[in-house]
Amino acid sequence: MEEYERKRLLERIGRESATVGASIPETLDLNGESFPLREFVFEVQRVDAVASERRESVEEAKRALRRARRDRAQRLEAGDVDVDEGERLAGEVIGIDRALGALESLDEETDVEAEAARAETADRKRWYAFLTEATGSDETTRGGRSGRGRGRGG
Repeated sequence: MEEYERKRLLERIGRESATVGASIPETLDLNGESFPLREFVFEVQRVDAVASERRESVEEAKRALRRARRDRAQRLEAGDVDVDEGERLAGEVIGIDRALGALESLDEETDVEAEAARAETADRKRWYAFLTEATGSDETTRGGRSGRGRGRGG
């Protein structure tokens, strides 16, 4: 492979927008075994939240995908592949990036849901504090602190 072809492929896999419109590979060779990547990603995405017993297998798959991506990118950087092999590797890297993005968005959704729940709880507390202050039904106004109460003859 010529140097300009290698640089073009490296630039392609390094682009932020590389995964836009890219598809997740049907299968991917991971450690000499065929892994049904597209099916795995879609199966995990179908579930609203990744169950705790499934979470470890998802994390393991993400680690394996990161290793596979790194290995393929290093082969491209080394440049000791022909153009066709380089194109195939670049396509796989982009597909892996797409799969990783989909799998990592599952964690983000969980974090977004947790943040929304925390925000709702904080809103309720602020609303309760406002109502308490506005109606004067606070414990401090019911006790002896208001100047009217027991022992004042009021």
